[in-house]
Amino acid sequence: MATQTETPQSGVLDTIKLLISAFALVGGLYAYYYYEADVAQAFRVLMVLGGTIAGIGIAMTSIQGQRLWHFIQGSRVEIRKVIWPTKQETTQTAIAVFVFTLVMMLFFWLLDSGLLWLTQKLVG
Repeated sequence: MATQTETPQSGVLDTIKLLISAFALVGGLYAYYYYEADVAQAFRVLMVLGGTIAGIGIAMTSIQGQRLWHFIQGSRVEIRKVIWPTKQETTQTAIAVFVFTLVMMLFFWLLDSGLLWLTQKLVG
């Protein structure tokens, strides 16, 4: 018998949280341009950073934010399992890509030149 885990669905409260976080982000950007002549540049940048941090903090309290956080944690675990190529393998692959690119460039240049010559002979 298969059991199915229930995942909580986002409700009205989560929608409100996401809207508030969007307003915090937009509010930080708006304040940056609104106080352009009155306030120092460093303080305006702090307004943007504050709006961004507040928006992210509020969004992370929603169900979607919690799902995103669990996804990020799972991704970090998976990245640790990756076997990264050695320097020699990376160099060999880069050289192979470069040579193949040159070969394809030559092929398409010859094809283009041949079609141009054929078109000139047929038309002119």
